[in-house]
Amino acid sequence: MVDFIKTQNNFARGEVAPEFFARDDIAGLAKLQNMDVLSGGGLTRRAGLSKVTTLSAQSRIIPFSVSENENYIVVIGNNNIKVLAADGTLVKGLVAPWSYADTSKLQYAQRFGTMIFVHPDYQPRILSQTSDGFDLKLFEFASNDNMTVNIPFIKFDDASGINITVTSNSGGNNFATFTTNEDFWSADQVGERLLLMNLQWVIMSYTDARTVVAYTNSTYTLPASPITDWYEAAFGAYRGWPCSITFHQDRLVFGGSRSYPSGIWMSQVGKHNNFSVGTGLDDEAIFITLVSQQRQQICTVVSSDNLQILTSVGEWAISNKPLTPASVDIKQHTSVGSVASRYLAPQKIEGQTVFVSENMRDIRELSLDELGENYNANDLCALSKHLMNSPVDIAYNQSARQLFVVMSDGTMAVLNHNSGLGISAWAKYTTHGEFKSVAVLDNVTYVVVQRGDNISLEKFSANTLNDDGNDFEFIASGLPLHASGHNVSRIRVRKVVARVLNTKSLFINNQRATLPNDVYENDSPGFSGDVSITQLGTVHTCIDSPWKIHGTDALPATVLSVSMYGSYGI
Repeated sequence: MVDFIKTQNNFARGEVAPEFFARDDIAGLAKLQNMDVLSGGGLTRRAGLSKVTTLSAQSRIIPFSVSENENYIVVIGNNNIKVLAADGTLVKGLVAPWSYADTSKLQYAQRFGTMIFVHPDYQPRILSQTSDGFDLKLFEFASNDNMTVNIPFIKFDDASGINITVTSNSGGNNFATFTTNEDFWSADQVGERLLLMNLQWVIMSYTDARTVVAYTNSTYTLPASPITDWYEAAFGAYRGWPCSITFHQDRLVFGGSRSYPSGIWMSQVGKHNNFSVGTGLDDEAIFITLVSQQRQQICTVVSSDNLQILTSVGEWAISNKPLTPASVDIKQHTSVGSVASRYLAPQKIEGQTVFVSENMRDIRELSLDELGENYNANDLCALSKHLMNSPVDIAYNQSARQLFVVMSDGTMAVLNHNSGLGISAWAKYTTHGEFKSVAVLDNVTYVVVQRGDNISLEKFSANTLNDDGNDFEFIASGLPLHASGHNVSRIRVRKVVARVLNTKSLFINNQRATLPNDVYENDSPGFSGDVSITQLGTVHTCIDSPWKIHGTDALPATVLSVSMYGSYGI
């Protein structure tokens, strides 16, 4: 047996996956639960949860910051929206078109006191402040004096080769019968807009798969031959509505739709409901289509230093400044792909765009190279894939430097990230119940938690005595020892010493560490110094961790380093 002393004073990588347990060059842990990694590399018990209000049903939460002193939580449930003050007080309850299941694909963009929601199956809605609190209304495209609408028009793939013969109709001078050379029309297209003969038309009635009656708010001359150059409104009940949304360079940007997944539509500058391309002037609307060898769905669009377009198969960017119809430099930079099945909002972390990959196992960081020309998509959870279990929601707290990722199993993976200090540490958060949704508002992290049949809005708070209303356990375990540089067969641990800071309760290998009695006084910050446990026995399964720090008391605990004294055999 060979004596050893091994000290770990840096836990900067947090919990790592089992395949890395044989690596003694990683400053990580085999398990990190309900603890955070500090900027100095130490460990501290996570903040507790305090209840904000009770919710009546499953809900998704979204932050809505109107001004520095006016912040709200938007709670979206089953066909309703509740706007809550930060303390949980109901400000306004509104009827909404989306079911709770629809919220997984609901995207949004905020500008001042308004928030626009998009969903591929619903006309966009605008949530805005009014004298009565808040109102939810339809997003309408701007109309012209002649009653035409500034909605974008495109040629859909299934309309290729379809010609329209225009004939007069008994309905009047503004009506016409449209007959196609192949079966094309559907009763669901009634109410949709068409563009042909330089006129906008609205389909008024359906006759059969080749015949419809349309109306235009102008006079027209019957064409001598079938129309081949015609277009449909890009959005509508039949073709679907925008899938993603952002504001960029004072343009409203829509990305993808149900029937045209690779389109990007940008409004006129400063006129966010006007998508008329006009004559291509600098401030007029822009339409582009992503062209690649693979079919791709635009998952979301992000306004950053460039306009970033995240699709199901890769990441694109438009770098022009300013962005005009005549100058659209679009380029695919990486080929990771984003989640298309649900909306996981990309987060801005230290100036970079962080998103969930298409395989739902990676958290990627989209960042420009040193020359500022090309993006890379670095994997932030390369060492901790085991914590990624079908993410359902995501939010970043800039003040705490924490990324929260809610999983489908009700746990949360939390990244403590400070690149300047080399901290990129994942941990798992659990509670009595399941986390369902997360949002950050005014540097406070809010969560929807379900405990049995009870659903509540709660927030993390350092002033809640490290408690969730019930005791919760945290566990942190060290990586297997490799003090000799060889694979050891057994380890005899004689003593484990933990250097702690402002700590009032700590267990080492299931034994309570002895602390001075005065640390339990209310005005005491806790004990700072070394605590130890001796005679811990022999570990024969050396893939397992030889020490464990844990606790269930609702009291603070911070560990700066752990030293292990013992001997090993090869």
